[in-house]
Amino acid sequence: MSDPTPQVTLLTRAGCHLCTIALEQLRVVCAEFGIEPATVDVDEAAATDPGLRAEYGDRLPVVLLDGREHSYFDVDEPRLRADLAR
Repeated sequence: MSDPTPQVTLLTRAGCHLCTIALEQLRVVCAEFGIEPATVDVDEAAATDPGLRAEYGDRLPVVLLDGREHSYFDVDEPRLRADLAR
């Protein structure tokens, strides 16, 4: 039985400069592992999940690994690589 593919998600919002930089970094790191990062705009998601914006909206960008917070404001590239290599 093989391990499931890790899920990397970037919580973002429109017009967020740091989010744009974080997505570029995530794409590079994730490509090394054959993963495409997903993005979720917390403002758009608030229509169905207001708790997401309430929890993360003031400290974007946030990187989630398998649904759990991994880093915020920037991508912790060494830690993410190590966690994806597991």
